[in-house]
Amino acid sequence: MKDYICLATFTYPYEYFVLKLKFDDGGIRHYFQNETLIGLLPLSSVAFGGIRLMVHPADLTKAKQIIDSLNDKTSHLRIV
Repeated sequence: MKDYICLATFTYPYEYFVLKLKFDDGGIRHYFQNETLIGLLPLSSVAFGGIRLMVHPADLTKAKQIIDSLNDKTSHLRIV
């Protein structure tokens, strides 16, 4: 997992819930760094640098496409 690339950072888990489902459906290799820690200590998110979305380099292009589609103003599914 040391080769994974940080693609985005979130403050709270609810911000990326839809994204996580889309990545799972698309077979994109990923994990959220600090997810459990911030789940236990939610007010310390900023101190730990947030929850980092780590994506495998081979899936980076597909992951960016999914994020772009969710950031589209016309999409009914959006990242908070």
